[in-house]
Amino acid sequence: MSAESPLNLTHLEERKDVLMKDLKTVVGDADSLLKEVGNATAEEFSAARASIEAYVGDARSKLHEARMAVSGKASCAANAAHLYVNANPWKSLGAAAAAGVLLGMLCRRR
Repeated sequence: MSAESPLNLTHLEERKDVLMKDLKTVVGDADSLLKEVGNATAEEFSAARASIEAYVGDARSKLHEARMAVSGKASCAANAAHLYVNANPWKSLGAAAAAGVLLGMLCRRR
């Protein structure tokens, strides 16, 4: 499982970069279309609106895909943590106790 994590994280970062690039493109295109529409007729306005709606629809679908990918990764991580805690309850309890003591010491210092 740990052998797959770096690859999946790299793939997720690549998808995030592509998504950010696409969103910047959508915003830039929408801005330029709105500037062009300032002196446009009703037909040109309708065409520009349809184009913007298409861009926004595409961006929404890509955001949904990214959200689903991140949700899937979070679900896998939560499942792995659950399995580890069930397999190693005393180690998990020791780690939680150590974290509690450390947090208590840090809070006491203030």
